[in-house]
Amino acid sequence: MSYEERLENVTVLGAAGKMGSGILLLTAVEMADLSLKPENKGKQFVLNAMDVSQEGLTGLLGYIRAQARKLAEKKTVLLRKFYADRSDLIENYDIIDQYIFDVMEKIRPTTRLEPAYESTLIFEAINENPELKVKVLSDIENNNSKSPWYFTNTSSIPIHLLDEKSGLSGRILGFHFYNPPAVQRLVELIVTDNTKKDVVDFAQEYAKNLRKTIVPSNDFAGFIGNGHFMRDALYAMSEVDRLTQEMPYVEAVYTINRISQEFLVRPMGIFQLIDYVGIDVCQFIMKVMNPYLPDEDLHSPLLDKMMDLEIRGGQNPDGSQKNGFLQYEKGRPVGIYDIGKKEYVSMAVFQEKADSKIGDPPDSAVSWRAVIGDPNKEEKLEKYFKDLAQMDSFGAELAQKYGKKSKEIGLKLVKDNVANSEEDVNKVLLTGFYHAYGPINDYFG
Repeated sequence: MSYEERLENVTVLGAAGKMGSGILLLTAVEMADLSLKPENKGKQFVLNAMDVSQEGLTGLLGYIRAQARKLAEKKTVLLRKFYADRSDLIENYDIIDQYIFDVMEKIRPTTRLEPAYESTLIFEAINENPELKVKVLSDIENNNSKSPWYFTNTSSIPIHLLDEKSGLSGRILGFHFYNPPAVQRLVELIVTDNTKKDVVDFAQEYAKNLRKTIVPSNDFAGFIGNGHFMRDALYAMSEVDRLTQEMPYVEAVYTINRISQEFLVRPMGIFQLIDYVGIDVCQFIMKVMNPYLPDEDLHSPLLDKMMDLEIRGGQNPDGSQKNGFLQYEKGRPVGIYDIGKKEYVSMAVFQEKADSKIGDPPDSAVSWRAVIGDPNKEEKLEKYFKDLAQMDSFGAELAQKYGKKSKEIGLKLVKDNVANSEEDVNKVLLTGFYHAYGPINDYFG
């Protein structure tokens, strides 16, 4: 079966979700582009958008239509070539409208699983629940006579377990997009000893056509991205617990969040990142990973407390940030949740005091936003971290300790054969998390 034939009937499971909607968009656009090539004239491409939420599917179509318009506006020159034989398409807006139609007409929204029984390729982006995934994949496998290939977007569950428990005979691999899939360039590709070569070859071609950067990860719970992020988050929360022996809880959270963002030159603080992903999601990922890590305990009592208080983070339907560890106004942190008082405390109440204890970074300090696209980035970072290492302020010591822990986590991923190389660990954090530098570096000894 050729690349085009494999894409003639595809199903995205969990299509109305945050990840599924992006996967659906990318695949619908790829189908539309393939259908416009002369050699594919007459071929029918079907994309089943399956989700249990009818309301979610309704909103999904509006999202796809809006995104397709943006994409069409960026490639009108190419589209003119695609539609060269259409004398009725003269103005750019005619061509754009036609392309949107061509993208949208591929999509078949459904709340039922049965359409997947006819698909040759299944993208799975449902809840990060091993039992649910196995149930759904097994149902499709037992009712689909076409021996479909399965691309799971799991960020934590070992692929070989899904393969074995669902009886997929090596026709599955991990194809972990980063959020949002339509924007993020990184895809973690996870294969098992049983994964068929032609499935991997297709995945490589699909990623190339989508202009994605593939980083291979070995089949260990959490893979590279969550393997680092979950342990990084646990370290931050353990530091908060330690610091509460000498300062109020809200100041401890503020301090570690500021250190992880400003002093370590990251796009956002660690608690802001946990809020963005979702406190509930982080807790669940740790629960999924933990049984497969006999030498570790990936569990956070602090996450449990937040969940008991029904503080979950995540995003609202319009994409705005929900309150979590931090309180947000117009996307900016303005407060910290006090788990003792069970209310948010304005940062204005304690920020000056906390900043005074933290101290200033060295004069050579650079912000993430200023340095991320700077061609002299490495030179500036090297000077900054060298200067930071020579300081003995409270904030500098916390940052040095945190940076060394982040490096330690990265090195362990290589030692445990989760990652094939230090370069792969760094690439995931650079590309998938938008860090300014990889965790495995010379900045922290």
